[in-house]
Amino acid sequence: MIKSIKKNQGSALLISLVIILSISVLIGSSLSFLALSSAANANNKVKSIQSYYLAEAGLEDAILRLKNNMQVASPNIITINDQSATIEISDEIGSSRTITSQGNTDERIKKVAATYTITTDQVDFFYGAQAGEGGIIMGNNSQIIGNVFSNGNISGQGEITETAMLANNSIIEDAEVGGDLYTYSCNNVDIEGTLYYLSGGSINGCNYSSAQEIESIEPEDLPIPESQINDWKDQAMSGGIIYGDYTVSENESLGPVKITGSLTIAINASLNITGTVYVQGNINTNNNSVIQLDSSYGSLSGVIVADGKIELSNNAIMQGSGNPDSYLMLLSTNSSIDLNNPAIDLKNNVGGAIFYASQGVIYLHNNINIREATGYKLAIDNNAVISYEIGLENVNFSSGPGGGWSVENWHEVE
Repeated sequence: MIKSIKKNQGSALLISLVIILSISVLIGSSLSFLALSSAANANNKVKSIQSYYLAEAGLEDAILRLKNNMQVASPNIITINDQSATIEISDEIGSSRTITSQGNTDERIKKVAATYTITTDQVDFFYGAQAGEGGIIMGNNSQIIGNVFSNGNISGQGEITETAMLANNSIIEDAEVGGDLYTYSCNNVDIEGTLYYLSGGSINGCNYSSAQEIESIEPEDLPIPESQINDWKDQAMSGGIIYGDYTVSENESLGPVKITGSLTIAINASLNITGTVYVQGNINTNNNSVIQLDSSYGSLSGVIVADGKIELSNNAIMQGSGNPDSYLMLLSTNSSIDLNNPAIDLKNNVGGAIFYASQGVIYLHNNINIREATGYKLAIDNNAVISYEIGLENVNFSSGPGGGWSVENWHEVE
């Protein structure tokens, strides 16, 4: 009996040892599996992080090349420590590009993207013509096709096809208005729409469909502040300086650049604008000369700033990049309001641009046809026309194709 009990105890102990050993093996295997899985997950995470930073490096490399006007292929592959990033750059759409970069470390894929866009300065030209306190003088059969706003008087036998608004208790005389008229006083004006007048003013010999008294007409500043003009001057100067007078004698490109003297475009010569141009002196054109924006401006617009007088004549052509949303603006900071020596003087079939005189007078002579005129004072001769285009409501001016770019919407795609 004793021997049987001892034998059974021995068997139980053996079985217990086997069970304990099995459990130990199972636990050990589980721990090993967990350790291996954890190591694999850690390795995957490390490689995913490597792929992400590879993608970031590829994106930064592409942006650096674009910023410095270096050649860059699309797609482009860069390799770091035997791992690669593939970079693709979209075509320019609306003056912006989308850049994507895909990092690949042992088939662990990470992708980042950014939008790279040209920085622009938006100017809103809501009126076919806008004048400061100097007002507007209109000759016989002259036309402003569009709306007009003036902080000063409007006089002369011309036609405004849309609404005209006059602030500062100003007077309009002898004109035709195809839309509504807002004014303090009205003398001998034919008005197709409603006459809105301020109390205290006078209404003499005016024809209108209806009339309504209003409380006020607030003056408006010209749309480009002096700070913006100074920014454009700085942009031009960043591209270099030409000392003294400069003459474009054949077909040349300029910009960004500052010219300390005057700029002359010779007979039949063509000036291609590749960046903002600042002229401290005067700007003059000759027979059949051309000033145009480079085609790389795309839908963006460009500007030439002059401290002196701008005098354009004899079939000179002013034009944008060729895109219908692109405009060339010539801006003078000259303060002359003398019609014998105007800040901007346009003669003999000149047209096609935006003209802006921040402090002086713009004088349109006979048979001139331009897109928009804004200045302290406007003088429009017989048969001259300002024909407003709706696209001028939001014009985006750029310092040029090689100018400022900004990075937007930098984010991980996958």
